Amino acid sequence: MRVTPRRLAVGMSLWFPNLFSGIRVKEFSADWTSARVELHVNPVTRNFVGTAFGGSLSAMTDPYFFMLVMHQLGRDYVVWDTRGEIEFLTPGRGVLTADFEVSREKAEELRERARGGAKVLEWFETEITDRSGTVVARVRREVYVREKRRVTQARG
Repeated sequence: MRVTPRRLAVGMSLWFPNLFSGIRVKEFSADWTSARVELHVNPVTRNFVGTAFGGSLSAMTDPYFFMLVMHQLGRDYVVWDTRGEIEFLTPGRGVLTADFEVSREKAEELRERARGGAKVLEWFETEITDRSGTVVARVRREVYVREKRRVTQARG
């Protein structure tokens, strides 16, 4: 079965770590350039003072940049999420949203930089907002990209 953006969004929402953490993947765009994820702050995802648990905020941003890059570049590339940073700005309550974007141009730039087996590390940024548009946190995720050895060797 082919992985489509819709199937992946549903599957990621039903995946136990996301399902029980209140994380819902609302969509992956048809061209794999963007994704939208929500965190529903509830008794399971709240901290001691009743606001969004920081680990839940981090988890809601974990794989999405790397997945967008991976789907755009295809099977000839190794793509990993390697590091993350989060800056908490204000307490999160209710439904929180994060939008992820990796443009076609950025994916092509990464493809060129990784050609020949070069190791590429690229930072991506997003903000987590509440329903009113208030920025709750700023998140940076580092993505690793490298052309697979078998592809590099076949060219050589």
